[in-house]
This record gives sequence, structure tokens and C-alpha cells, in this order.
Amino acid sequence: MGLWRAPTRNQKRGYAMKKDTVVALHTPAESFADPLTELLQHGAKQLLHQAVESELAALLAQYQDEVDQRGHRQIVRNGFLPERTVQTGVGPVSVRVPRVRDRRDIPAEEKVRFSSAILPPYLRRSRSLEELIPWLYLKGVSTGDFSEALSALLGPDAPGLSAATISRLKASWMEDFKAWQSRDLTGKRYVYFWADGVYLTPRMDDRQCLLVIIGATETGKKELVAIESGFRESEHSWTDVLLDLKKQGLKECPKVAVGDGALGFWKAIGKVFGKTRWQRCWVHKTANILSKLPKSEQKKAKERIHEIWMAATKENAEKAFDFFLKAYEAKYEKATECLKKDREELLTFYDFPAEHWKHLRTSNPIESTFATVKLRTAKPVAACHEIRA
Repeated sequence: MGLWRAPTRNQKRGYAMKKDTVVALHTPAESFADPLTELLQHGAKQLLHQAVESELAALLAQYQDEVDQRGHRQIVRNGFLPERTVQTGVGPVSVRVPRVRDRRDIPAEEKVRFSSAILPPYLRRSRSLEELIPWLYLKGVSTGDFSEALSALLGPDAPGLSAATISRLKASWMEDFKAWQSRDLTGKRYVYFWADGVYLTPRMDDRQCLLVIIGATETGKKELVAIESGFRESEHSWTDVLLDLKKQGLKECPKVAVGDGALGFWKAIGKVFGKTRWQRCWVHKTANILSKLPKSEQKKAKERIHEIWMAATKENAEKAFDFFLKAYEAKYEKATECLKKDREELLTFYDFPAEHWKHLRTSNPIESTFATVKLRTAKPVAACHEIRA
């Protein structure tokens, strides 16, 4: 079943779409929960595995000269202990701790055993992993900061890892990210796109941001489609992101793209996916209009704007739109001009199934997803997203 069907004449009048003809679009919490949490959980598992393997390698190296008459090592790895789950601040993470075998003919109490300082035998809940893992990712896991981060997990007396180990970890993550960026999208179809530039403090200046696209498939599932660094959401940066998607095999144009007023994105998608219609984010537009009104007028104006995009039909939305213009254009021309210039793009969502309107009115799928990143940022983020006209 496709994501949507063209409405009949009666449906156009009242937009009373039948629920059995439209695939429900899942909210971010339903469809991919928090893709960053999934990323952090995967990264946490990978980090713990690699860190414990590094501990084991150091232990085996310490006893590498312990060999038998045939030159075979006496202390060797011997599989894994049973898998267990550690509850962390980013959710449950499954872990496996390796074992060693001491083949020397000595009393059992003197034999070497491997005990991980990072994953003690009875650890079932991390002490401060909810602070550690997001911090590691957002700080970039720089070599100089890793000991401090590990202390957040195990306490001030925690052992550190070598700079070489940290470099291997970072290289491994970068390879994973590059593999994801070049994944095959042949045959993939996204009906809707949400696009936004996310500004974060770590490792970025005020001109750099993350260009993020989330897409909805025909089955209603939201997926992270692209994430790439860009220069102030420029047309060139967005064009590169969209062209890369085409190179990966994404050929069919989304029906609608939802975003704020960043002109770079709209120019880029017009070039790369020319048939995609535009839907301006009502949250960004509302904030921008209100900024052009005195505070005494903002509460009432916000209610009237709300009446436009929450109208039951497009006809009612058009009436509310005209009413707002008439009510404010005489005294507040800049505010009404800000609304009027994007009229068509603000009402695009009415041409699609009513069940999808709440998803298409705003770029909330991106805003809500990356809110967790902004909250976990070590330094306060001031004006992390500029609202555009």
C-alpha cells in the first residue's frame, strides 16, 4: 500500500480521509525512537568492547614470554564469559568480557585471571555512563580528554587507555560513518523529507553546522537519510548533500520537503529534486512573524496564526490567513509581509492526507531528535539555531 492516495472530490471538500487508506506516519519516538540514542547505544557497545579488548591485549603482552618447551604461550585467551546487559544512561547495552587460560603447572590461586577494570564481574549498571558516552561523542573523543571521560565512568582512580588505542577507536568510528554515508539507496523511496541545519557548540564555529535530512518511507517509517557538516546551510553545501544521495541511488523525488527559511536548502532541492514541493515550517515562521510585532501584540497574533495552520480545511485556512493580513497589515507591514510572501509554501500540507498534517506542518522530527544532543552539550549553546525569514 502506498503512503497516500489522491483524495476524492468529497474528501477534498472536508478532508475526511478514511483511516484504512492511509499509512500512518510514526512520530520519531515510535518509528526510530531517538536515532541518536540508537547510535549512542551502538557506540557504547563498540567502545566497551574495544576498550576491554585493549585491557586484555595489555595483559597478554605482559606474559608473552611465558612459553612451554614447544614455544607455545602459556597464558592465552579462552573465549568469553556469558553475555550480560549493563543498564546505562543511553539504555541497555549488551557486553561480553573475554576470559584467559593459564596453562602453567602452578597452584590454581596463583594462575593469571583476567578481570576488566572497565567491566567488573558484577557490574549491572554504569555509574555515570549517561554522562560519559554522550560526552565522548560530542567532544570528539579527543586523546587528551579520554582519561577524564573514563574517570566519569569508573571514578577518579580509573585506568586510562593509550593514545594509540583512542586513535584506533576514532578511526574505526569514522570508517563506520563513511560506510553509512555511501550505503546503497537504489530502489529506496522517501515520500517526505524534513531538512534542517543543526548548530552545536563542540568542535564547531558559528559558521559550521550539521546538515540533517530525515525521510519518511512509503510505509510511514522515519529514517535518518543524511547528516553532513556544512557551511552556514549554504546552497553549495546542501547541493552536495542532495547530489550524494542521488549518487547512492536515490532517484525518485520526495513529494514534499519540510524546512525553515534557509534559502540554501530550497535552491538546492529545486536543482536536484525539481518536482519536490515545498512546505515551510510553521514553528519557525511563527517565531519570525512575532519578532516583528511588539510584545503587547504577540499573544493575540500567535493565536491568530495558530488558527491558520490548525484549520480543519484549506478553505478555512485561507480565510484565517486573509483575516490575519487585514488585521495587521496597516500597522505592522513587516510582519504581514513575512507571512504573505510564503503563502503557497505554508499551506502545501493541506494537499496531502489529513492524518499527515501534524507531521508536515513543522520540522519537529529533526528539532526533537537533536534536542537531546543540545542538552548533552558540555557548554551552553547560545542561539544555536537562527530563525530565518
